[in-house]
Amino acid sequence: MTIYAAMTTLAGREAAEALAEAVERLDPPPFAVGHFEIEDGSGLFEVSVHFEQAPDIAALALLALVHGARDWTVSEVPDVDWVAKVRRDLPPVEAGRFFLHGAHDADKVPPGRVALLIEAAMAFGTGHHPTTVGCLLALDRLEGAGFVPRTVADIGAGTAVLAMAAARLWPQAQVTAGDIDPVAVETATANCAANALPHIRCVEAAGLDHPALAGPFDLILANILKAPLIGIAPDVAAACAPGARVILSGILRDQATEVAAAYARFGINEATREEIGDWTTLVLTA
Repeated sequence: MTIYAAMTTLAGREAAEALAEAVERLDPPPFAVGHFEIEDGSGLFEVSVHFEQAPDIAALALLALVHGARDWTVSEVPDVDWVAKVRRDLPPVEAGRFFLHGAHDADKVPPGRVALLIEAAMAFGTGHHPTTVGCLLALDRLEGAGFVPRTVADIGAGTAVLAMAAARLWPQAQVTAGDIDPVAVETATANCAANALPHIRCVEAAGLDHPALAGPFDLILANILKAPLIGIAPDVAAACAPGARVILSGILRDQATEVAAAYARFGINEATREEIGDWTTLVLTA
């Protein structure tokens, strides 16, 4: 079956939401509509739509004009098993001692590495993004410096890459992974089982809003985005044990100082930062 995809961009969240709602009323109707902010500091939002029938190009153009959006890019999406394709095509990730791989690369793990099996799935986090790499490097350095947490929380855990990495480095630690998306929680649970780490507790939670995430934690990880990172700063501070470390990522370079300042107001101060491309990972100390 042929799927049709349409994409446009426009300024402002409210405008994007209004356009997304208007698109849902088209005939033929789309089966999926989404919008999200483009994290490049431009203030633009992308609206993407998928149809099972060829869309009405004239109606789309009119909606773009009315809502101040750019011309739509419309294309046919090949009938491909994308998860299977990604599993085949994604190369392993190497970050410090960590080696993240799919099942098809299980025989390529170099000796002496900390291996994690991560398959492509319906949740963010195969480990390839620079933000994840930055967090893995930060974890590796903390362990190398002799830091030994007893309790660890991974906030917005996605596939639980970071939670599993921490559990590998500190096998005696109590590790909890939380995510607001129930699909992510299912995926995280499956990944933990596949990596023989079933003791990691995976919970559905918005931020730290779950009894299992009340703390105190010796190490808190959050690889999300600037706005939610700033939003959870008071909760993170409340959940930190004395001397805790906090690793934050999902932060563009020009956002890092603002995020660090938001945590400094709660006595959690920047220790180091790792810059990879446009992205920054912060390590803070409570």
